[in-house]
Amino acid sequence: MDATPLDRSLLLDFYGELLTEKQREVCELHWNEDLSLAEIAEQVGLSRQGVWDCLRRAEAALRGFEAKTGLIRRFLERRAEIAAIRGELAELLPEGTQSRDILARLEGLM
Repeated sequence: MDATPLDRSLLLDFYGELLTEKQREVCELHWNEDLSLAEIAEQVGLSRQGVWDCLRRAEAALRGFEAKTGLIRRFLERRAEIAAIRGELAELLPEGTQSRDILARLEGLM
């Protein structure tokens, strides 16, 4: 199953510090800066195949971290629940500064 750029960005945001410096650099260059394998290879001193292997190993490690911890899954579930609660509260609360403050606090949790 191919990961979307958002999936990879979340994995890197949550678990990137657990990768080696080289893996993190290669992933950031490819996934966040959209550099080609050849461009990355030239920049970091690897072959294109070396960059490809590094990306594959890093993504496998990141997915392994998520499988073990479930941090991203729980984050997304909580974010969706907060959005649902915010929507329900927006309908129930009267218009006013206090209501807007409560909704803004919930928005800040997302």
